Order: sequence, then structure tokens, then C-alpha cells
Amino acid sequence: MALNSVDIMALADMLKPEEDSDSDEDIQTGGYAKLGPGHIGPTNTQPHSETSEKTVKNMKEIWDEAEVAEGSEFDSVYDPRPQPEYDIIYKQTVTPEDMFLQMGNKNPATASCEDMVVKVELPGTSSMSDVQLDVKPKFLDCRTPAFKLGLHLPHPVDHKSGRAQWDKKTQTLVVTLRLSRDFDFINF
Repeated sequence: MALNSVDIMALADMLKPEEDSDSDEDIQTGGYAKLGPGHIGPTNTQPHSETSEKTVKNMKEIWDEAEVAEGSEFDSVYDPRPQPEYDIIYKQTVTPEDMFLQMGNKNPATASCEDMVVKVELPGTSSMSDVQLDVKPKFLDCRTPAFKLGLHLPHPVDHKSGRAQWDKKTQTLVVTLRLSRDFDFINF
């Protein structure tokens, strides 16, 4: 790293103790007690009161829309309905090359999975018509007269291509959602 003469002079001025200070603290520490991390490098000439483009337009709003998690509008503390039991299971398409020859790029991790299956147990629900289901890219909202589930999904999904099936015998709603991921070396 090459230093120019201006940087060397700034460093010398920063390390040089001030001669006009008469306090006991400055004499004991050699004048270096006033130095801190903010004294290193060039001084900032821009004023701090400058407004940036990311300023909130309405000053009465606490959060910007980008800061609020998707699905938070469904969160309600006043809803007395309990949350049902649910399981999240991941599915992946496995070929014989993956199983026997281990030629594929699949592994048991969720990064190699194509689908997410959410199984929601809704005891006391008689038919699928009693279930209200709304799926967003990062949120699943399932409501019945007896239960309410607001589930923030661990991975983004393609909410338009999902499937829901009702198992009348076990009173379970099975929602299959296609994971929407960026292509990388694992999922291509």
C-alpha cells in the first residue's frame, strides 16, 4: 500500500500530542486519549442531515413496506382459534441414476427437493368446503371454523401451481407446493 504525502501528514497530525492542553489527563496519556476510531482516514465532508432516497415518504409510518414480512397482515393476536398440528415434508424426484449409480447431483438436503408438502390436521372438519386456504410465495393461511394456521414458509414457493387434497378419513389437508429456487449447482 503506497502512502502519499497528504496521508503521511494526516497521520503525523493525528499522532502528535497537542501542546496547548494543560489538563492532567492529557499529560498522563500523552494527548492520545482524544483519539478514537473516527479519527482514522479522511474526514467526511458531507453533512449528516442529507436525506437519502430511501427515506420514508410518510413520517407517521413506522416501517417501510419492504421491511414488513410477507403474511404479517394475517397475524392476529385476538383470534381465539387454536393452531392445528402440521408437518412440512420435502419431496424430490429421484431417478435410477441417482439411487443406484449415484450419477446425479441429488443429495438428501432440502436444496435438492422440488416440492414442499404441508400436512395440516384439522379434526372436526367434515369437508373441504369448510376450509379456507390462501397461499402466498412465503406464507400459507389456512382457516376453518375451529382452527387457524398462519404459516411462514421456510422456502419461497410457486403459489399459483400448488395442489390441495382433503383426506376425509384422517381429516387432513395435504397441500403440495412447488419450490421456486434460483438455479445453482445443486438444483438445475
